[in-house]
This record gives sequence, structure tokens and C-alpha cells, in this order.
Amino acid sequence: MGSVQTWEQTVAQKRALRDRALELYITSDIGQRPPRIHNVHHRTCIHSDSTIQEITDIDSVPILLECLKRGQYTAEQVILAYIKRATIAHQLTNCLTEVVFEDALEQARRLDRLFREKGQLAGPLHGIPVTLKDQFNIKGVDTTLGYVGRSFAPATDDAVLVEMLKSMGAVIIGKTNLPQSIMWAETENPLWGLTVNPRNPLFTPGGSTGGEGALLALHGSVLGFGTDIGGSIRIPQSINGLYGFKPSSSRFPYYGVPVSTEGQEHVPSSIGPMTRDLSSLSYICRIFANAKPWTLDPKCVPLSWNEDTFQDTLSRPLVVGLILDDGVVKVHPPVERVLRELSAKLEAHGHEVVVWDASDHVAYIKLMDQYYTADGCEDIRRDVEVAGEPYIPHVEALINRGKAISVYEYWQLNKQKTALQKRYLDKWNAVRSPSGKPVDILLGPTMPHSAVPHRSVRWVGYTKIWNLLDYPAVTFPVDQVRADKDGLPDKLYRPRNELDEWNWGLYDPLTMDGHPINLQIIGKKLEEEKVLGAATVMEKIWGQQSTVAI
Repeated sequence: MGSVQTWEQTVAQKRALRDRALELYITSDIGQRPPRIHNVHHRTCIHSDSTIQEITDIDSVPILLECLKRGQYTAEQVILAYIKRATIAHQLTNCLTEVVFEDALEQARRLDRLFREKGQLAGPLHGIPVTLKDQFNIKGVDTTLGYVGRSFAPATDDAVLVEMLKSMGAVIIGKTNLPQSIMWAETENPLWGLTVNPRNPLFTPGGSTGGEGALLALHGSVLGFGTDIGGSIRIPQSINGLYGFKPSSSRFPYYGVPVSTEGQEHVPSSIGPMTRDLSSLSYICRIFANAKPWTLDPKCVPLSWNEDTFQDTLSRPLVVGLILDDGVVKVHPPVERVLRELSAKLEAHGHEVVVWDASDHVAYIKLMDQYYTADGCEDIRRDVEVAGEPYIPHVEALINRGKAISVYEYWQLNKQKTALQKRYLDKWNAVRSPSGKPVDILLGPTMPHSAVPHRSVRWVGYTKIWNLLDYPAVTFPVDQVRADKDGLPDKLYRPRNELDEWNWGLYDPLTMDGHPINLQIIGKKLEEEKVLGAATVMEKIWGQQSTVAI
């Protein structure tokens, strides 16, 4: 349609269609729901209906599933409750793109009929509402990736992940916002506009799966799926104080999920779940691995869930490599405080902590940056040119520095990547704890900061290195910025480079006070069970599950 009308007209049509789909559920009291730091989900409360509150304040997917199994709620009740809160969340943050509420309600009614007839659930996600980053194909629905030019081109088939979700009884209620091109850690595009942080509209919710993060924080969803090629699942979940998992790229099915730079294999993008509690992450990973996704997607590794490894990780002292600094951008005071406090608690409970040397990370980051523009950003340019939409500033900067390289030069990058992957693996294998044991997992920052103002995110080195290595990584909430404890250090800090100076200049303990601080656990390739097991151990040790009121 971009060839017969202006991009602005396309935008107006797309937004009008979305708004009509939301119209029945719009609330008129948005002005009485001001920003708040703590218990941010209270902003979407529906006080007139206690059942809606009960349903949508259950953070755990397994617990909600048990309620459905007992007949405490019907699938239609659950889906309608989430539709209503998702709409309010959208009114507050602009997080939704494609809305499929009516299809969702019809599917829920079918599930209820099956339940009445057979007396059992239709699958391991029966009646569970799911939202998806606007990157997953749903048959008959657009997949825009934040590009105007991809409007009015509905998918002809479901993505494999969507197919599997539906077969498990899950009910998809909508898609969520992302940045133009996906290649950014914030959430803004000319088609759907800017998504804001649920706690402070002047702050970003992160990205690229930022619409999902905002929606989950406001209890407009209980389970989301995103993609992660540099931190796009982990960054928004970190900023919003939630749980996000980037598995190794071959554990979840990617077929039917369009992406910028589609066809490149050098930095694999991963699909992963985004939730409001840790048990839900483990549950989702378990049921998907055991559903044999490799029979539907040739890129999936034939690897079932290893419950023995998960349980072993829960039952013994661990050796933890502690990343305090990557040598490029120093973390803000609350991030360092939380890292040190958690590591001290781990040691007090009999686990061993070894300070991890991350000074070599910059070499991995530099290689990744060369990969991102290997095609001279032709893929992004082509998508933008379809409708003639403007570039958002970050994407414009990306394409302006992008210079295409030859196939031979590309091969040399791949050789460097393999050599770096081998170097990191050798380093990991060589490190021993004081008692002589190998390192099980790494613990470090997800981001060098908490939530920051829009268009302020510049360093994602703490997340994207694990994409190059294809290591699984989970982000989980631990604490929050505490202005009374997290002031600037007495000794003046002298930044070591321009990025470090920028990041340090962002720190304001007063405006950031109360915002979540997440940490990140990393494992070797395909050791998802160990990573999730370690997260379970650490959350228990911290002793304050969901300490951040989300």
C-alpha cells in the first residue's frame, strides 16, 4: 500500500483499526491513574470487579493453570480479564500493536466447551493468555516489525511457536510494540509511536521487546514471547523488574518469525519467554523442550528438557563467576551494590564466588558491531523505503555508519568469531574455584543502569556478548535503586571513555529511586536447565522473591 498513499495515511489507518479493536474495553478514568514507582500494576486495577483482580494478580502460569483445572475460573473469564487490563495498560503506555481480542474470546469459549465435555484441560497452557512481540506470524494478521511498509500484508501461516502455543491451549490476545528495525534497546517507530515506561512516562521501558515489558509490568499479560539478538528480551525485563530468558538459539523454534537482517547466521537471534515469576520461565522452557520443536523447525536442536541437571543445580553448592565490570562501561552504584550483596549471601550459604575477568569482552563487542552492518544496512533501508517513512534517530545513525563488506571479508569475520568462541570456552574451562571446582554459571549485570530517559540507552555490552557466544542468559529482579544507600561515591569517578562518561552522567539516584535492579545469570551453550536452576537457588537465597513491586 506504500506505493499508492503516503506513509502517514498508512499509519492513520493502522492505528484506527487498532483503536476500534480496543474501543469496547477503553476506560475513561486514565487521568486518575497517575505514574507510580511501587506496585506499578495497581495503575491498571479494575476495582469494580474483584474476580478480574484475582485472576490477573496471579503471577505464576502454573498456579493460574491449576485454577483453570479446578474449575475456579473459566478460560473466557481469564481471557476477558486480561483483555480489560491489557487495554488499560495500552492507554497508559502505548504498548499494543495488533489486537486479536475477539478471536481470543472465541478460542476461550471453545476451550471451555471442551473442558465441560471432557473434564480435563486441553493442554499444558489451557486458557493461558499470551502476548507476542510484533514479530511473530499469526495467520491473517500483519507482522510489521515496526515498519510502515509491512502494513496490510497479513501472514499466510502461523509461526511454528504460535502453532505450538495454540496446540497447547494457549490463547493469544495481541501483539506488542518494538522499535523500527528491531535493532535498538528502546521502543519507538513511526508506525505505532513511542512506548513509555509504566512507572515514569519520561523513561524508556527498554527494548526491543519493550511493549511486552510494559504490558507485563501492568498485569496486562501473564506470558509473553520476544526475540533477542543483543538483549532484546533481557533489557526490557530488567528495566521493568521482571523475568526474561534468552536460551541458546536452537532451543525454541524461530521458523515464521521475520526479523531485520533475516538470513544472516553470524549472530543468532533467540526466542524466549517473558514472565512475572521465575517458576513460569522454567515451566515454559520445560514444556516446549519436551514438545519436540525440532520436529517442526529444522533449526531446533533435538534436546529434551534435562530435569536431572535442573535438580542437581538446586541441590549442591555452586561455583559462581562474578562479573562486576566489563572494562568498558562501569555499572551504576545500585547495580554494583546488589551484585556484591547477592554474592556475599551466596558465599554465606556455602557457594563459591570467583571474580570473573571480563576485560576481554570489548573484543567480542567490536566484532558484533561489524556484523550488525555487514550488509551496509541494505535490509533495513529496503524496508524503510517501501513506504518512505522517516528513520528514527538511532536507526539513522546505524545506517549512516553501515558499510557493506565483501563475502571474503565476511568469511574473515566468521573465522574471528569462531576463534573468539573457542577462546571464551577455554577460559571458562580453565577457571577454578579456591576448592578446585569448575565454574557452573556467571552472575553479572543485565544493564549498567536502571530505567533511564528516552533515547538514552547506549551500552548493551552486558547482554549482547552472550548472543555472539550463543550462551543462555536469564534476567531476574533482585532489588531496587535506594537513594538513601546508592549515592554517588565520595571519590570522584573519572570515566575511561565517551560511553562510560555518558552512562555515568545518566545516574540520578533521586529520579531513579525505587526503579528495579535486575541481575543476569549466564551458562554455557545449551545449559538452559543449569541457568534456570541457578536462578531458582539465588532467588531463594536472596530471601525476597519479587522484592521489586512490579
